[in-house]
Amino acid sequence: GVKSLPEMNALVQSGRVKVGIAIPPDFQERLRSGRQAAVQVIVDASDSMSAASAISTAQMIGLVKSQQILFQRLSPGSSESVPLPVDVRIRPWYNPDMVSSHYMVPGILAIVLAMTMMMITSMAIVRERERGTLEQLVVTPLRNWELMVGKILPYVAVGYVQLTLGLLIGIVVFRIPVRGSLALYYGLTSLHILASLAWGLLISSVAKTQMQAMQMSFFALMPSILLSGFMFPREAMPAFFRAISNLLPVTFFLQISRGILLKGVGLSALWPQVLSLLGLLVFFLGLSILKFRKTIA
Repeated sequence: GVKSLPEMNALVQSGRVKVGIAIPPDFQERLRSGRQAAVQVIVDASDSMSAASAISTAQMIGLVKSQQILFQRLSPGSSESVPLPVDVRIRPWYNPDMVSSHYMVPGILAIVLAMTMMMITSMAIVRERERGTLEQLVVTPLRNWELMVGKILPYVAVGYVQLTLGLLIGIVVFRIPVRGSLALYYGLTSLHILASLAWGLLISSVAKTQMQAMQMSFFALMPSILLSGFMFPREAMPAFFRAISNLLPVTFFLQISRGILLKGVGLSALWPQVLSLLGLLVFFLGLSILKFRKTIA
């Protein structure tokens, strides 16, 4: 529990909790005196599926509690009409109309970026090997990390073009609200793009053929769709699958994307996701550099 309403609101805004319940100080006193007591329920409606379940559950709990109190107060056979003792006042934030496109479009942007960036770079080293041009890379004075960065950077611009087109479609066609800073959103998107590119490079350094690289990319993409929170809430997943989702860049960029576009939060609320993306970027790029040897395998 928290001690103040602003503290509860901050937790909901940051995404650390999906539902906040505010019980006024005079709640018990009003019930004892036979008056109606109000309870405010704040729901993070940016996730429309989870929000619908939370709202129905809160309404049901309030109704059951009211029935229990009325059963104790009223005598059997009484036909007196009385208001419900517990008034549950639900406040859906960020997406009060429960528009599913507002929830899905930021997630689709993250998935499309991950898919294209990973598939493009997953065939980079393999293509050099199949065409026989890897020898030219072997004899260059470039270091391993310089070659890897050189393979990544040209595709960053491609990722930003995709992001811009996707945002324009989302805003114009689906009326997606942009409540946060677009400059911050574009800046943090670079971490997702680079992490996805580094993941693709790791696949490229492992695969032997372009077909094998493509198949490995599809295999790596499926957990990003199913376990990242794009389709199913991560809170409802077993601990094992939640642990796997922590290795997926999409998981953290989804929270960043929905947080900035739908909630309007800033870096102060998103720093855990930013650090996680930075860690995954270093992890995937480090493995790629270790795997890649400037030799022809």
